[in-house]
Amino acid sequence: MPEAEDQVCHFFRRRGAYGRFKNFLDGRGRLQAWHDYEKAEWHRAIQAWCRENKLEIADNAPGAPAPNDFLRIDPDCCTRCGRCAQVCPMGIVAPATPDVLPFVKDEDVARCLFCGHCEAFCPTQALVLDFRLEDRPAHPVEARALAPADLVCHLKSRRSIRRFLPDPVPRETILEILDAARYAPSGTNQQPVQWHVVYESKQVRKIAAHVADWMRIRAQTDDPLGHILVQLVAGWDAGFDVACLGAPHLLAAHVPGDNPIAPVDAIIALTHVDILAPAYGLGTCWAGFVSAAATLHEPLQKELALPAGRRFAYALLLGRPQFKPRGIPRRNPLAVTWV
Repeated sequence: MPEAEDQVCHFFRRRGAYGRFKNFLDGRGRLQAWHDYEKAEWHRAIQAWCRENKLEIADNAPGAPAPNDFLRIDPDCCTRCGRCAQVCPMGIVAPATPDVLPFVKDEDVARCLFCGHCEAFCPTQALVLDFRLEDRPAHPVEARALAPADLVCHLKSRRSIRRFLPDPVPRETILEILDAARYAPSGTNQQPVQWHVVYESKQVRKIAAHVADWMRIRAQTDDPLGHILVQLVAGWDAGFDVACLGAPHLLAAHVPGDNPIAPVDAIIALTHVDILAPAYGLGTCWAGFVSAAATLHEPLQKELALPAGRRFAYALLLGRPQFKPRGIPRRNPLAVTWV
């Protein structure tokens, strides 16, 4: 395909080149031909190496194992379907042949994102990525997707809670929710989000006081929200928690200070928490004023005392709602542009 030379060369100027190259071949019906070529080249390379090292290849030799254990594969379960190679976003999984199981070359191991796609999409679960094996969750045989109508109802029923009960949420429950949020997507699977949980309600009140101080200072500037801040300060002075709404807990996500896209990853992880919390009978509210003050008000930054090199991304208030929503309010009409 000489006419596609420039296009193929362009693939290999960026990351993920092999995946794009395979999709290109598949779209032209040449992927199997490429796999056959790879298989033949592997055989030639192995035969040449054996000759150089004076090794004899037996006619009845079993299928060659993967050259390393980076992918642990059960040869009896592997169907050699090639799906692990197709779904790898970095294109580093060499597809199986009749004689060789899927594998990652030694020089490509460092390029692995540890996203686990190869493992997750294996239809027979024959493949395991050699990474944190003790943390591999069991996938129930009976697990199935949620009914769309149920999930849509759950999303539409989600409400921002601004009246909380004072009762604390068990630490184990909070940890279970945050553990699930570990699986939120992040750019190139860097997983930059860590959590700062303000658990004691008296500590949450201290943070609210710092936010009120920041509001008081900010209200005296030309801030476009100045008139709102004046009203909020008046509410605080009257005894209302205008910053943390009486929530017993505050969940703050923080990220590396030198990662420009990590704050987006934090919002995605926080959204996972926000969506999951009602399933535990809990309510959340996005702590906008706390988050603004945490990036601008030094006394609050000292109070939070995040680890060095980390920066505050955003926060959620968390607790048991005083009132439970019973209906779904209206929203503006959906606006979509099709192109």
